[in-house]
Amino acid sequence: MKIDQRQSNNVDILELTGELDFHSSPELRDRLQDLLKKQAGKILINLKKVNYIDSSGLATFVETLQKMKRMNGKLVLTDLAPAVRSVFEIAKLDQIFHLAASEQEALTAFAG
Repeated sequence: MKIDQRQSNNVDILELTGELDFHSSPELRDRLQDLLKKQAGKILINLKKVNYIDSSGLATFVETLQKMKRMNGKLVLTDLAPAVRSVFEIAKLDQIFHLAASEQEALTAFAG
C-alpha cells in the first residue's frame, strides 16, 4: 500500500492506494499515530484507490476514531469504492464513521 500525505485548510489528508490488509495496516496505524501525537484535530482519509480492506484495516480506523473522539478531533473517510463501502456497511461501521462522497464534501464537513 502507498500512503500520500498532504494538508489543506488545516486538515491532514492521507490518500491510500492499494490493499488495506493485515500486512499494510501497521504502516497506516503508524502514520495515524504520528498525526495524533502532533495533535492533528482533523484527519481526512481518501480511499478512492483502495480496492480491498480487511478486518485489520477496519480495526485501524476504529482505533483512530476512538482516539480522535477523545481529543475532540474529527475523522472523515471519503471516496470509498463500492467494494470497500460494502465492508463498512456489513460491519455496520457506516453508521459510526463520517463517510463523505468526495474530498470536497469532506473538507466542507470539517469547515462546518
